[in-house]
This record gives sequence, C-alpha cells and structure tokens, in this order.
Amino acid sequence: MKLFIYDHCPFCVKARMIFGLKNLPVRLVTLLSDDEATPISMIGKKMAPILQKDDGSYMPESMDIVHYVDILDGKPLLTGKTNPAIIDWLQHANSYTGKLLLPRFANADFEEFATDNARRYFSDKKQAAIGDFATHLADSADLIAQLENDLANLATLIQSPEAVNGTLSTDDIHLFPLLRSLSIVAGVALPDNVEAYRNRMAQRGDIPLLLDMEQ
Repeated sequence: MKLFIYDHCPFCVKARMIFGLKNLPVRLVTLLSDDEATPISMIGKKMAPILQKDDGSYMPESMDIVHYVDILDGKPLLTGKTNPAIIDWLQHANSYTGKLLLPRFANADFEEFATDNARRYFSDKKQAAIGDFATHLADSADLIAQLENDLANLATLIQSPEAVNGTLSTDDIHLFPLLRSLSIVAGVALPDNVEAYRNRMAQRGDIPLLLDMEQ
C-alpha cells in the first residue's frame, strides 16, 4: 500500500503510526504542499493523508485509515479503553500550540516544502488562518511557559511509556502526533514520563521526532 503524506502533518502521523505499531510495510509518498492536482485526482479534494489500498482505490481521513489498517488482519491492536481526560487535554493544547508549531514548520526542511512555491503556499495559507508568523514567534516564551504547565498536567495522565492508558488505544493515535510536532520547538522541558512516552511511541510507530529541525 502507499500512503500519501506531508511529513509535518499530525493527521498524517496518525495514519503512519498504525503501520509502524503493527509492523506493516507501507510506501510513504510525500506530496508537495502546493500540489492540489494530485490529491484532487484521487479523492476530489486537497487533503492528506490518503491511503492507496492494494486494490488501487483511495481512502482519505486519518482515523478511517487507522481503523481500516488495524482490523485488516483480524487482529486489532488498538483495544484499550480511552480516557476522556486525554481528549480534553488535547483540545486545550491544540487551541494554542499551532502558534508555536506552524511558523516553525514553515521554516523547516520538510520534503513537502522542497520548492519555494510550496513553502510560500503553506506560509500564506496558515498566516491567513492564525496571523503573522513573526508575531507568534516573538510570543514563544509565553506560549512555551503555558505549554510546560500543560505538559505537567499531562504527566499525571500517562500510565506507561508503552501506551498512555496502559494498553494501546486511539488515545495514543491522537496524543503522539502532537508530542512529535512539539519536538520542533526548542527550549521545551518535558516531564520525564512524557518524554519517555514520546520516545517510545516514536520507536514503536517508526516515526522519527523532529529534534534535528528544532527551532
């Protein structure tokens, strides 16, 4: 199977995770950020991830892909209970972390920004949504302080490095992508168990962190 992705994209990380966790082969294909024609030809809209199944058909939507791949062999891996507190935490964190992440993504050496036009497409679109990148970068210290306080709260919810609730569940599929994204932000101190969880999920999911792009 092929998985069409953007490397920076947390939704794409969700789809990538299930292949890594189940140790299943998949060919990753990175789309240029400004390539609208390719995804539209597949699914009628510009979005990622997109899974090309073995029969050649296409499936969008990260969690649809996750569930499809998880049950494909009749041995689902995401069998653990979910914790509403994890989703609440993510909802709160996602309300502001884009101001930390998107300006840094725009400056980073991702394959989807291999051309100037592709990088400009991303920057223009995201600044239209969240405001001037330079302003958010200037506010990084305050945002990092807020984030570190929230990470301390997250630390109380993590039961094991192997799975946030002790057994792998969709909570892991939702939580790790944000923690992976945050590895691009320099100067963030993670509680020990949050860092251990993030490192273990990166290993189990076969998805490198972004520490080499840290800004």
